[in-house]
Amino acid sequence: MSEFALENSQTTSSVTASLWRVRTFINPYRNRLLLGIFAFGVARVFEAMVPVLTAVAINQIAEGDYQVGWPVAGIFVAVVARYLVVTLARFSVRRVGLAVAFDLRQSLYQCLQLQGSEFFAQYSIGDMMTRAVADIALIQRLISWGTILVIILVYASVVGFSFMLYYSPVLTLLLLPPMPFVFFYAQYSARKMGVASADVQQRLSDLGTHTQENLSGIRTIQAMVQENNEIKRFAKTNQAYADAFYDQGQINSAMTAWMPTLAAICSLTIIGYGGNLVLNGTLPIGDFVAFFMFVNMVVQPFRVAGFIVNLFQRAGVASSRLFEVFDRQPEIFDQPRSTAPRQIKGNIQIKNLSYRYPGSEQLALDCINLEIQPGDTVAIMGRVGAGKTTLLKQIVRLIDPAPDQIFVDHTAVAEYPLSQLRAQVALVPQDPFLFAEPLKDNLTYDDPARTLDAIWQAATSADLKDTIEEFPDQLDTLIGERGVTLSGGQKQRATLARGLIRNAPVLILDDCFSAVDTETEEHILSELKRLRRQQSTLLVSHRVSTARHADQIVVLDQGRIIEHGSHTELLALGGYYAELERVQREGAEQEDLRHFRQRSS
Repeated sequence: MSEFALENSQTTSSVTASLWRVRTFINPYRNRLLLGIFAFGVARVFEAMVPVLTAVAINQIAEGDYQVGWPVAGIFVAVVARYLVVTLARFSVRRVGLAVAFDLRQSLYQCLQLQGSEFFAQYSIGDMMTRAVADIALIQRLISWGTILVIILVYASVVGFSFMLYYSPVLTLLLLPPMPFVFFYAQYSARKMGVASADVQQRLSDLGTHTQENLSGIRTIQAMVQENNEIKRFAKTNQAYADAFYDQGQINSAMTAWMPTLAAICSLTIIGYGGNLVLNGTLPIGDFVAFFMFVNMVVQPFRVAGFIVNLFQRAGVASSRLFEVFDRQPEIFDQPRSTAPRQIKGNIQIKNLSYRYPGSEQLALDCINLEIQPGDTVAIMGRVGAGKTTLLKQIVRLIDPAPDQIFVDHTAVAEYPLSQLRAQVALVPQDPFLFAEPLKDNLTYDDPARTLDAIWQAATSADLKDTIEEFPDQLDTLIGERGVTLSGGQKQRATLARGLIRNAPVLILDDCFSAVDTETEEHILSELKRLRRQQSTLLVSHRVSTARHADQIVVLDQGRIIEHGSHTELLALGGYYAELERVQREGAEQEDLRHFRQRSS
């Protein structure tokens, strides 16, 4: 057993507690489940009629009465009735399993939508996919199959032992001594199965994470000729999962093999002692046959006891993993106040804003003070890690600021409904993420009902119109997962168009020009200036050519504002911004000179 499994072993009580919590998802369908349970009870009664009528027929024949038509007819009716009732019962229970799995998956997806960056830094996408698919499938399997097996085991035991006591109390008592051994062995195996199941599920999550990360980075892997190394790494992850599954299979196989042995011992006991009773005339032969059939009714469910324990333990581990996510509180609480204005105008005030990431000793933002008026364009600059993205995320509460540190239209951002704040303060992130959908659906992601005129206008402003017209299917072009069929600049312009089409009172552009050339950048900036004269715009950039168009330029360094002013004012300061302008200007001049020499030659 792996170290992970030993460190994360779950007791039977903890597994039971996790499964018990699943009842909240079963409660809406309890009537259908109760119908199935009741129907299985009726089916066991019809099943019991077969041995009873068989005993009657055999005893009549033994006494020389061959008129057994009514017992045979009764057996036929009982078999048909049992078939119909069992079909209804299985259908009812399995429908409950499907419904519970659906609700669990919906709840998990809803829960994930509310989590923040801290959560996804702790849990990988592959792990969440495993919980959403494999773990929920285990719970569905338990309800659809495990519940049926347990119900059959309970009903068969109650009905079977009742009739066994009726036909021969002595033979019944002979079968009781092995039962405590069955119970303790099941307890022991359940604990081992819990450890093994936890290991299997974790290794399956590792497998999903490895696969997801590998396929997401397939271009990098191929560009760096690492295909063989990645295949070897995957083989190790795959082997770890196979080993864990093998360990679990050993435990299950041992239980599955041991239970039939118990059944064989019971059968030998009945044949040996029961046969002697028949020969002595103490027990009629028909009753002996019926008794033997009832023993099979009781023993048959115990043959799959290992399978039942396996189902319960794996579903228990799966439910623990799901409730681990369900119990995780959202990092951003949506607690709006009715006093918040319904329409944002674009005034932003940042007062003494400081922020430290969990687990870090250094402040990401340190005493930031800034005010932005409606219609202002503000450029935020600074080295990598200066706190630019952290600042922008706090305005839209992707990271929650401390109370009373960020105000929009003189109202704290926490007082706005999240949906309103993020709809009217539009953030275009630096990662140009696109869905594997047609380009049109990506551009109108927030509102698919947008008109074609609005789409083309946004595409024109983002300098994407000519690119779209070159595609054979134009707006209906399927761009592939994460926009894999587009270049870096095309993806940035597509996400920019997706932000522009919203026409939000506040638009935040987080380094959205890094992959476009200066000519395209000039076109986009002129469009921004034309379209957003009365609306606020914040943009992060590393280019002075971008920042010089802004009304205000803020330079961050180690979370602090070190320079603040217009392009002319910051050049006069002779600080970071002025030095950056000099370096970029000289670089541009050298590049122009190189192109001139190439054309001349």
